[in-house]
Amino acid sequence: MSNQTLLSPEEPQLDARLGDALDTTHTPESIPAPAPADPEPLSMLAVLRVRTIRRLWYAQIVSVLGDFLALFAVITVMTFNLNATPQQITGVQIAYLLPIALLGVISGVFVDRWPVKPTLVCSDLLRAVLCLLLLAVHNIYGFYAVLAAISVISSFFGPAQYVAIRGAVPQHGYRSANALMQQVMFIMRILGPSAAAFLVARFGAQACYAFDTVSFLASASLIGSLAILTPRRDRAAKAPAHPIAHIVEDMREGAAFILHHAALLFVIVALAAGMFVMGCFGPLIAVYVRDTLHASTRTFGVTSAMIGVGLLFGVNALNAFAKRMSNTLQVYCGLGGIAAGTALLGLWPTVAATVVSCLLIGFAAAGIIVPSQTLIQQETPAALMGRVGSTVMSAIFSAQIAGLVLSGILANVTSVRGVFLLCTAMLGVLILAGKLWMEPRPHTT
Repeated sequence: MSNQTLLSPEEPQLDARLGDALDTTHTPESIPAPAPADPEPLSMLAVLRVRTIRRLWYAQIVSVLGDFLALFAVITVMTFNLNATPQQITGVQIAYLLPIALLGVISGVFVDRWPVKPTLVCSDLLRAVLCLLLLAVHNIYGFYAVLAAISVISSFFGPAQYVAIRGAVPQHGYRSANALMQQVMFIMRILGPSAAAFLVARFGAQACYAFDTVSFLASASLIGSLAILTPRRDRAAKAPAHPIAHIVEDMREGAAFILHHAALLFVIVALAAGMFVMGCFGPLIAVYVRDTLHASTRTFGVTSAMIGVGLLFGVNALNAFAKRMSNTLQVYCGLGGIAAGTALLGLWPTVAATVVSCLLIGFAAAGIIVPSQTLIQQETPAALMGRVGSTVMSAIFSAQIAGLVLSGILANVTSVRGVFLLCTAMLGVLILAGKLWMEPRPHTT
């Protein structure tokens, strides 16, 4: 790995300002220079010209496609070969999400200490080995164990990727870089189920597991070919002597930074709220289509796909037309859009309204995900990037698990439409709390 470090863009300007302040020589002709304007945000095409981002994007495409194929292949085998119950199928998703939710904060401590490139490459290689174990699994609990182990390794990969993206592009390219990475997730959400169903029917589930293994090896090769530059991370002069005390102190430092940064705390809570609604939405939309709309499985397929379509269009539209909107304003609009979609589901139970609602929820969710990640990268010091990134992942996955678990309980207490209206109320309260207490403070020079 290269030993080069990237200095903050502000450091040369700071040196110049200090030099001007110490220079006591003034001439009548000296005129203060106008403040430089903010640079134009980079487009996704411009960001893709950066070699590091381009290869990270290629790696994201192959590894995420492999993940979706393997996950849906596991669900297919459990459903049709092992006759798994709905609770056991939900358990697959929980097994895949829970380790990241639990280990997120701790893994970020290590990511902030370890070199980024070896962390990314080793994570891919370990996950490739674990995917091979799926070839030997023939029972439900074996699938749970392997997917949970893959998720443990993923809890280190995600924060390290945050750090790599931040070091690869200037600040005005963060939004497009994040949009590119999220775009891959949304496209695979649309294509993954049908591709997995085709491969399982034609070649068997083992083909999907093998493809996932190869995808991780390809991702490791792409990342291994890069010289990833990361900001200098200075360690404190007086650090605790015991390794566990080191970890606890680093966790405390990361948590304190988030809790004392109102804008950062708001976007993390907003992300969690959006993912909670999406977690509730997944299990309940099938019941909603069956019992409330009295529609067919074809309607369920169309409405489910609209979420992914909305996410995909939302990312591209916001990146093209909302470059000058603040990140927090986009988050407010995203929360409001999801609230409008869930309200429409609860108040107007028709097929047409459901399709529009799902499209709106997906579109609005993009308005939370990309600007939130951009603001997090802009506001977080380099030394804390791994911890903050892993905390974000932990919050997102915890919220998804809560949505999966609580959706059925809330639906039994009220109704499916009642759950959607409760989500609307929760998002409205969050918007109000953000406006009252979590508005970002203007930066001082």
